[in-house]
Amino acid sequence: MKRMLLALALTTLTHAAVAADAPVLPVTKAPAGAEVYIISPKDGATVKQEFTVEFGLKGMGVAPAGIKKDGTGHHHLLIDVQDQPVAGQPIPKDDNHVHFGNGQTETTVKLKPGTHTLQLELADENHVPFDPALVSKKITVHVK
Repeated sequence: MKRMLLALALTTLTHAAVAADAPVLPVTKAPAGAEVYIISPKDGATVKQEFTVEFGLKGMGVAPAGIKKDGTGHHHLLIDVQDQPVAGQPIPKDDNHVHFGNGQTETTVKLKPGTHTLQLELADENHVPFDPALVSKKITVHVK
């Protein structure tokens, strides 16, 4: 019985070590000089509960998720996100990490009244952030 427990413990430890060292997805290098930014609203703007966010991109093109084409990516809108998504891992998809995998360059957002932050992050065809990460300046909006 002790041998079985020892073997089980060693197997578990081995699998845990392998999982901890599991390779992350390949990371796409960002083109030099590429920038992502929010065109509108402007930082500090007061907006209605439903408003349009326009995405800007310089030095790259936009392509839908799943399409590998050099020099392209697609947008993700980070709403009230404190920490950047993990490098080498797909950006989560939830209420705070909104994906635009069809190559959209604007969206209508509906937020509760209060102060919110918005930030864009561009990702490759697999939703993995570029290296270095292409993130916009974080802006603040006041929703009335």
